[in-house]
Amino acid sequence: MTIALGFALYFMIWWLVLFAVLPFGVVTQDESADVVPGTPGSAPTRFNWRKVFLANTVVATLAFAVVWTALARNWLGTTPPIEDAPAVLRTEPPKPG
Repeated sequence: MTIALGFALYFMIWWLVLFAVLPFGVVTQDESADVVPGTPGSAPTRFNWRKVFLANTVVATLAFAVVWTALARNWLGTTPPIEDAPAVLRTEPPKPG
């Protein structure tokens, strides 16, 4: 796997995990009995971006490590075994000179 693919994969995992992590620990205005007029009761009272981004980064990094390891060790079967390759690909290339 190339570095560019690794960055792209981490970026996608980070954004997907963000939507899963966003609702963790949110206290709504209905729950705190402090509804601001003109807003829905399901709106959060206070939102801590740092806490959410830190938790998201930790979870995304763990998920990325699992995916990277699975791809590197071919757990998903994405790289065919050399026995299944055509004969022309199994031979060594000619040595120069």
